[in-house]
Amino acid sequence: MKKKLYFCNEFGITRTMAVEIRPITTKSELKRFIQFANDLYAGCPYYCPPLFFDEMNCFNPEKNPALEVSEYRLWMAYRDGKAVGRIAGIINHRANEKWGYKHVRFGWFDFIDDLEVSKALLDTVAAWGKEQGMDALNGPVGFTDFDHEGLLLEGYEYLAPMASLYNYPYYVRHVDAYGLTKEADWIEIQVYPPKQCPERLERIAEIVKQRSHVRVDKVKNARELVRKYGIQYMDVIDEAYQKLYNFQPMTDAQKNYYKNMYFPILNFDFVTLVVNEKDEIVGVGLGMPDISEALRKCGGRLFPFGWYHLLKALKAKKMDAFNLLLIAVRPDYQDKGINALFFQDQIPYMAKYEIKRLETTSILETNTKNIANFTQFDHKQHKRRRAYIKAI
Repeated sequence: MKKKLYFCNEFGITRTMAVEIRPITTKSELKRFIQFANDLYAGCPYYCPPLFFDEMNCFNPEKNPALEVSEYRLWMAYRDGKAVGRIAGIINHRANEKWGYKHVRFGWFDFIDDLEVSKALLDTVAAWGKEQGMDALNGPVGFTDFDHEGLLLEGYEYLAPMASLYNYPYYVRHVDAYGLTKEADWIEIQVYPPKQCPERLERIAEIVKQRSHVRVDKVKNARELVRKYGIQYMDVIDEAYQKLYNFQPMTDAQKNYYKNMYFPILNFDFVTLVVNEKDEIVGVGLGMPDISEALRKCGGRLFPFGWYHLLKALKAKKMDAFNLLLIAVRPDYQDKGINALFFQDQIPYMAKYEIKRLETTSILETNTKNIANFTQFDHKQHKRRRAYIKAI
């Protein structure tokens, strides 16, 4: 009997053996765990492979400080000796403490279209979580909300940017069959930027500057950013996101980790800092060129030539697609119109680089204020994704 995957792959399944779940305990097994998704989506035109070394570092306690507040287990599923699925089980103790719950998370959840495989993987995480005193299974999410999260429900025909999960449509049938139910939905929006900042937005931005005594400070690079502000901008992001789904307050080690991972590769034309009269950062807005095509070309590997494709994409002077990574405003400055300053600053750069479309990261469907930032422009909501939960 054969089952055909939705898009590009085909796996022959001979039901002569039960599904075998094997824990990941060695570096070579971890590499197979990471490679499994690339094999599953081989030839699929919408999937974006992650950077392989980033994935390896994610599970390395010496590299990823999220592991100081989390524990995890990894497993792969096999049938007849052939890899047919993978899953991560995660307990983020810091997030559980903040929200007052006992959740075991599942992530890195990929599998062939076989209900026995997906059930065996989820059962394994649920059993481990129960052993650790957890009472609910939650996912797909990562260690923190900076990791990939949310099962794709709509928008399978669109390219997946680097910052988003992609999955085949049959995944939804599998999580429904397991009895997982909706806990939170995110939407993603494709925005078509105007050639110049609208007059109304310009007026609002100038009024906000005067009333709130704020201004935009442009820095040229990561060194200047750290010299002037230390990691204050990470504090702002941490404070701004504290009410968002599954938020985990960042440790100082995590703030430095994300600072070192993302900021050195940014084009600082697209880093907007809003500061007050005390030269305190009260808002951060940033984005980066879409590098998903470069990642597809190199399969997520830097060598031998992947670095060239990535560098070319990051340093491009003209770009079709651009990823809006985040807008964060310090809580005491929210609802003051600070967001208008981000668009006033960045729209001219979007025109300079001839950007045709912007891709937002996932926005909670309940976060109407953030959604309104983008729906004031020509736009299309093109994706939806979901986090699920089930009592165990």
